[in-house]
Amino acid sequence: MSRSYLNIMRLEQLAATVTPTELAILQTLRQVRIASGAQLERTHFARATPRRRRQVLQSMAERGLLTRLDRVVAPRSGSAGYLYGLDIAGQRLLVQGEGTRVRRPITPGAPFVAHALAVTELATRLREAERRGHIEVLDLQTEPDCWRRHPGPGGASVVCKPDGYVRLGAGAFEDSYFWELDLATESPSTLDRKLDAYRRYWTSGIEQSRRGVFPRVLWMVPDLRRHQVVTDAIGRQPAEAWQLHLCTLFEDAVGLMVGGAS
Repeated sequence: MSRSYLNIMRLEQLAATVTPTELAILQTLRQVRIASGAQLERTHFARATPRRRRQVLQSMAERGLLTRLDRVVAPRSGSAGYLYGLDIAGQRLLVQGEGTRVRRPITPGAPFVAHALAVTELATRLREAERRGHIEVLDLQTEPDCWRRHPGPGGASVVCKPDGYVRLGAGAFEDSYFWELDLATESPSTLDRKLDAYRRYWTSGIEQSRRGVFPRVLWMVPDLRRHQVVTDAIGRQPAEAWQLHLCTLFEDAVGLMVGGAS
């Protein structure tokens, strides 16, 4: 599809061509911002052939619904190796009537991409676990929707900024978590400030009054060395705040969350 200006008629014509699967892909990318083709395939094409998966993603890119970012995850892996975001037409279809600003897509820096893909991978694995019947994903929020605003010192408004929030159900039981995806790039002093932010939000009581419980803060780290660094930082907090936090390897995070909800 031409990248020319989309007037209302052209947007309506495009909307009429969007299938339920394509709409679901757009909604996923609105939530996580960046996903690899392989992650989108795992989330939305459980029963489709590889050829069909490639055709859908290519068609969406050609119609201006998706944009392929400059970086490729895996060379020679076809559409599954591309990184995808929402293109102009995809954004406009999703925000009709909301008054939300549409932005021309750009490829962000490598640290942002790595972090965003880690968030997307967690969401993908949880959806796979849901499809297998292990849990129900009742709510899943990413930045900035998962951020929590509350009164700070002197009444000034401050924001606690998790990387994500999820509420999971299994039968009569529910568990909720704030996510902190730690890529071993932040200093101990930065970790201390993040931990302080969660403690202040916890003591505000706002989350508990709204939802009845304060989510566990799940710190996900790449290796055992970083696990020790984060655990030491948690240990520097006041003893009453230790209960707020869990630290695990990234590869074990979904198993921990699914097990906690069952």
